[in-house]
Amino acid sequence: MSSSRKQVAVSSEKLEHPFKPIVFRDTEILILGSFPSIQSFEQHFYYGHPRNQFWKIMEVLTGYPTHNRDQKIWLLKEAKVGLWDMIASCQRDNSLDSSLKEEKPNDIEALLKKYPKIKKICFTGKKAEALFKQYFSHLSVETCYLPSPSPAHAAMNFEEKVVAYRDTLGCEKGV
Repeated sequence: MSSSRKQVAVSSEKLEHPFKPIVFRDTEILILGSFPSIQSFEQHFYYGHPRNQFWKIMEVLTGYPTHNRDQKIWLLKEAKVGLWDMIASCQRDNSLDSSLKEEKPNDIEALLKKYPKIKKICFTGKKAEALFKQYFSHLSVETCYLPSPSPAHAAMNFEEKVVAYRDTLGCEKGV
């Protein structure tokens, strides 16, 4: 493990969320994860672990390529999907949600006020969903759960995840 990776992976200091939300004026669905993985920190972008299936799922659903950061952002804009995470800062020992401690939430309420076209929030993990319920259950916005695209979530195969995302997000090729 490189020293920079070790510093991110095992830290006694609070880690701050490294990315801004990706949201556009016409975003209708906001997908919330918990907190970026160590590899996402290293890649400087959401869902950066090479085995994470998020971008592959979105590529299958929309037919848009996801070979680089610009293509991924374009896909989100075209699909009217935004990305962010529930946690603004925390401590952790590894990339698993179970290792997250002393979580401070992002201000989801302020984001929804700034982007009023968001009509649905989807969570890519039980931790994100639980934190939303803990801090923002008073908000009147539709919420739903998406299966985790993480390689650690092996309860569903790729094809099953694609179906679940398609049914929940409502996006298909040729959005």
